[in-house]
Amino acid sequence: MKHIFRGALLAAALAAPLGAASAQVTDLKIMAPAAPGGGWDQTARSMQHVLQSDKIVGNVQVLNVPGAGGTIGLAQFVNGSKGDPNALIVGGYVMVGAIITNKSPVNLSMVTPIARLTGEFEAIAVPANSPLKSMADLVAALKADPQKVSWAGGSAGGTDHITAGLIAKAIGVDPTKINYIAFSGGGESLASILGGKVTVGISSLSEYDAQAKAGKLRILGVSSPTRLPDAKDIPTFKESGVDVEIQNWRMVAAAPGITPEQKKTLAEAVDKMVKSKAWTDMLAQKGWANTYLAGDAFDAQLAKDITSTQAILKDIGLAQ
Repeated sequence: MKHIFRGALLAAALAAPLGAASAQVTDLKIMAPAAPGGGWDQTARSMQHVLQSDKIVGNVQVLNVPGAGGTIGLAQFVNGSKGDPNALIVGGYVMVGAIITNKSPVNLSMVTPIARLTGEFEAIAVPANSPLKSMADLVAALKADPQKVSWAGGSAGGTDHITAGLIAKAIGVDPTKINYIAFSGGGESLASILGGKVTVGISSLSEYDAQAKAGKLRILGVSSPTRLPDAKDIPTFKESGVDVEIQNWRMVAAAPGITPEQKKTLAEAVDKMVKSKAWTDMLAQKGWANTYLAGDAFDAQLAKDITSTQAILKDIGLAQ
């Protein structure tokens, strides 16, 4: 499928002379390296909507390439899009962990980081008819026998898996005993929870919001430091005596081997998108925090996050 990011795509306009119209991306393909329904897919499609509706980019397509915490899509992107100024990939904290856990031959140093876009807190949910009514009930079940508590979440080594491990560690349970079942897409994970095939689900809060409001799921807790404005009825993990606070973040990167001018053009398009009313409205609708960070500041933060994630994964037994 390498041809997807090659071939006859229109190149971004060259940097314009002083006083002329600024360079603009006319065609764009955004890879969501996961199945439809999850956070990366939602991010890519939200970008598509805003970039097109605000006429920042003429035509935007989204491609889903699921598997292995985004590393299958990342490998395809790295190998198939070199030098392509019209290709972007969505990633984030989950991918950082998956690269380490899966010992991936490709990593984020092989792409061109553009910006961190959003952040979202983790939530734990159970079916409405679950005997687990609170975080205290979950803690008691884990202490009794962690392997009898099955967790549905995203890819191995990602934010969901890390959060489950941190919860276990915080309550004195061996994190390596966690019975974690990884799914490549939010839709599959949600189906397993609603179908009663697992004990609990762990994911970004927005992925459970609709089903919780419909009365099909009960959310036991959220990983924010304080209760969230739009979810004031959901206690934090810390309130429930579980000393864990974590935020998932998502980013966008460009292809390897593009020129500084091409990177600048893409960065300007993303900057326009992030500063638009349509994007602000989208964040509010999805329940995402604006964690926008670009340029050298993002490059430095990304390096720091990779180092800290390696340490966390070792600490909870998910990496060497």
